Amino acid sequence: MEFFMAILPFLVLILVMYFLMIRPAQKKQKDVQNMQSNLQKGDKVVTIGGMHGEVESFDQKHMYIRTEDVDGAVLKFDRVALKEIVK
Repeated sequence: MEFFMAILPFLVLILVMYFLMIRPAQKKQKDVQNMQSNLQKGDKVVTIGGMHGEVESFDQKHMYIRTEDVDGAVLKFDRVALKEIVK
């Protein structure tokens, strides 16, 4: 019984760390992967670098974004650079 009481604070600490740090990070990562997999042609997006544009096309690793600023230029980005899809 003494052994259990001695390791109880460590178990509580690990449990608290899981619910406050690890679980939210896993949920956010899952949401980002879901957003990247649901990417559609014509979606308005923002990259992690702040580039705004519309998805022209995409493949497994890259997405091609048409910008409005540079005469409608189509720029190639990695799909992991996707920050958000603008509604």
